[in-house]
Order: sequence, then structure tokens, then C-alpha cells
Amino acid sequence: MVDVSACGVITREWAWRRRLVATGLAGVALLTACTAVTTADPDGDGSTPAPATAAATASPTTPLSTRATTTTERPTTTERPTTTARPTTTERPTTTERPTTTTEAPPANIVPIAALDAPLAAVGASGGPETQRVQQRLLDLGIWLDAADGAYGLTTQQAVMAFQKYMQFPATGEVDQNTAAYLTSLTVKPHGRADAGTLVEIDKTRQLLFVVVDGRPVWTFNTSTGNGEKYEEPDQNTPGETIEGVSLTPDGLHDVYRERVEGWWEGDLGQIYRPKYFVGGIAVHGSNSVPNYPASHGCVRVTTQAMDYIWETGLMPMGLPVWVHLLSPS
Repeated sequence: MVDVSACGVITREWAWRRRLVATGLAGVALLTACTAVTTADPDGDGSTPAPATAAATASPTTPLSTRATTTTERPTTTERPTTTARPTTTERPTTTERPTTTTEAPPANIVPIAALDAPLAAVGASGGPETQRVQQRLLDLGIWLDAADGAYGLTTQQAVMAFQKYMQFPATGEVDQNTAAYLTSLTVKPHGRADAGTLVEIDKTRQLLFVVVDGRPVWTFNTSTGNGEKYEEPDQNTPGETIEGVSLTPDGLHDVYRERVEGWWEGDLGQIYRPKYFVGGIAVHGSNSVPNYPASHGCVRVTTQAMDYIWETGLMPMGLPVWVHLLSPS
């Protein structure tokens, strides 16, 4: 008897496999396997005839994975292409390195100023249009004078003297050829040693007074400080008494602690104009004599016009630091 149930089970099994294998060869193998099972004992006597073909000997339960199928091998074209290697152009560019041209900012007291295109003339002490150009150049450099009016007056002479002192030229107060040339070509405003803060700086070596705001030079004035000599003179405020001492302007950091807003004031050693005291009886004050050398008893002299300007613009308020030193910057 034919084992129908066995054939049916095998047929169902291979029908499931056929759904997984979409090839004609798999379908043929499935039909052959089923036929081999249903004809295993055609006579019913239990004997098993030899298979008629090689296809009939194939085991229907042979796993699908053991069948040799050359088309299922990994194609060689799927290897990683050599063009995917890291391109050499992606290396860090050398232009991203820190530039070597970066430098620290200059100190605040270094203030650039452009040189003049047209050279200044050596006007001496004469007035006129060229003198007006000299005056304007002095103002642009921060060297104080009262007006660029072409008239060669006292404050112009003092400004020229201040510039000559700064450049360490003979301080004649007249514009000679050397003075005119350097006025034309200077590219940094005259300045003292202070590069921070707001203060008055007095350079006793060069006999100059600098007004500094936030470390930057604003104005330069000609000045005359103590001459360092001993003195013995009558006390102007106490008849019959004398005052002895040494004409020194004390070095150090001081501050404005007393002032007199009115005009001339009778000091112990003579008249002083609108003084601003910063240590003891030593003051910045106006004077009718401001030579190109130390000449005072210890006070710091400027012209009366300069002192009026200091008062009117509030350049030396109460409490302002006053730095006095002897050595100039190198």
C-alpha cells in the first residue's frame, strides 16, 4: 500500500521550502523527492527496489544550505573600493598655525601721530602764516600754547622750549632748522613715564610737566622746579624772621590737597599765582618767570596763562595724584 500520509507530509514540507527557494532547480528536486517516496513499495511486499535515477537518491531532508549554488557567493565587486581611502588633501592646513606677526599692544602712553607732508620752516621767533603752522603742529603733538594765531608770543616760546627739552635739544625757545625738522617728522606724541592712571607727572630731569589721562598724554607744559641750592631769605608773611632750607621739589607720589583759586598769593618766599599744593608748602603755580632750567625754591612753575588753563579745564582737581621723579625714560 502506498504511504499516502508520508507523501503528504513530505509534500507539505517541501512546499514550504519551495516558497523559500525561488529557483526552478529547487522545484524539480521537490517533485522528484515526493515521487520517490510514493513509489517506495509498489507491490506491497515490503521490498525496496533500487532507485531508477540519481535524482531519486537525493534525500528529501537534505538541508538547503548544503546545496552548492555558485550564484550565492559574495560577489567580488563588493570589496571596499580603494577610492575610499582618506584623501591626503584633508590634512590640517599649515595656514591655520598661529601667525608669528601677532605682538602685544604698545603701552597707553605711546600715541601715534602722522608726520607732516609739507616740512615746517625755521621761523625763529617771528610771526606769520608759517608760525601758525608751527603752533598748530605743537598743539597736535599735545604741547600746550594758548592759540594758533600766527603771533609768536610767550606761550608759543614756552611750547617750543618744551619741545626742545623733550628732544634734548638746546632749549632756546626759537624754531631753528633742527627743531622745525623734528616737529615735521615726529610720529609719537611727547610723553612721560606714566602709562596708566590719571595724574600730573613732573619730570625734573627734562623740566617738563605732563598731564596724563587714563595713561595717555594729554598736555605737555614747560616748567621750572627747585634748583637744589640752599637758601636763606626773609619770611614774607612774618616780618623780621628768615627762612632757611634747600630748594628741592620732593620726589615721590603725592596728591593735590590744598589750593587757592584767587590770583596772586603772598607765599612765605614770594608771590605765587593760583597755587595747587601737593606736598607741604610745595605747589604747582603760575609765575612770570619760567626759564629753561630749575630756578624755584621747590615749587613747580608754569606760566600764568598755563595756570589759568589748568584751573578752567579742571586738569588738577583736589585729590589728583602728582608724581615727581628725577630720572627720565631711556
